Amino acid sequence: MSRFHRLIPMLACLPLLLAGALTMGSSASADDRLQLVATTGMIADVVREVGGEQVEVRGLMGPGVDPHLYRQTRSDVTAMTRADAVFWNGLYLEAQLESFLERLGGRQPVIAVGEAVPREARLADEQYPDQHDPHVWMDPGRWRHAVEAIRDALVEMAPAHAEAFAERAEAYLEELEALDAYAREVLSSVPEEARVLVTAHDAFGYFGDAYGFEVLGIQGYSTESEAGLARIESLVRMLVERDLGALFVETSVSDRNVRALVEGAAARGHEVRIGGELYSDAMGPEGSYEGTWLGMLDHNVSQIAIALGGEVPEGGRLGRLSHLEEAP
Repeated sequence: MSRFHRLIPMLACLPLLLAGALTMGSSASADDRLQLVATTGMIADVVREVGGEQVEVRGLMGPGVDPHLYRQTRSDVTAMTRADAVFWNGLYLEAQLESFLERLGGRQPVIAVGEAVPREARLADEQYPDQHDPHVWMDPGRWRHAVEAIRDALVEMAPAHAEAFAERAEAYLEELEALDAYAREVLSSVPEEARVLVTAHDAFGYFGDAYGFEVLGIQGYSTESEAGLARIESLVRMLVERDLGALFVETSVSDRNVRALVEGAAARGHEVRIGGELYSDAMGPEGSYEGTWLGMLDHNVSQIAIALGGEVPEGGRLGRLSHLEEAP
């Protein structure tokens, strides 16, 4: 049995919750907007942008929430079963929700937007090659497939608004391409020997693949996996031997292991600093620029480039970033 399948607990109350919710049927909206649910903030943001005024979106996971560990509440079950559609990432990101969503998909649209990325473009887990890295939103080139899948699902549900959905999706994809071009420009200014990204867990593989960075996560793809002492020791040795000067914490993952690396390197006479906080499995504060997918990627790209010796315009791509930490 793979480590992924060991992650889903069989919730004793799930059959009762689902059965009770199904008896309610689909809710009648006060207007003609589609009533939608999205699991992660990244997906909810795109659904709102593409759907515009034709949709009302409830996001289940807010800032700082780890989707690998998230468990549905009773109100989540009610919202999902009464929605016109549920959008989720899939690829085993929402490990604790997967059993429920698979059952729900038998009666209403449940769209796994991460699985719209072609199989040949997905990264495989070295330990479990039959499973894929779920963090596809870290590469704009791959995330465009998710945007297109969201557009197509909305068109199918509300064909009368197909032109509006298509126009908003095209505008969003243009912004995505502009962000990708910005990322390539500023990340190319990082010295080649410094293009090593050490983070709390292995969420930046697609980022590294897209922009030519070596990525080393203390934990694996899922935060359910624990980093052992051997992993910590090997990373400390690597930091010292390669004279790396910065590593990164994540907003949705404990910084305990990252600080263990800093202390371990210091014990060997090597100073390594925390180069800033990155958004990995969750976005920034609601209502902020960093609380959008475009903003979170702009922040990550800009913060990584600054910390590793690159050149970044003040405030990032659009001058809207307010929490970048300058390199010493």
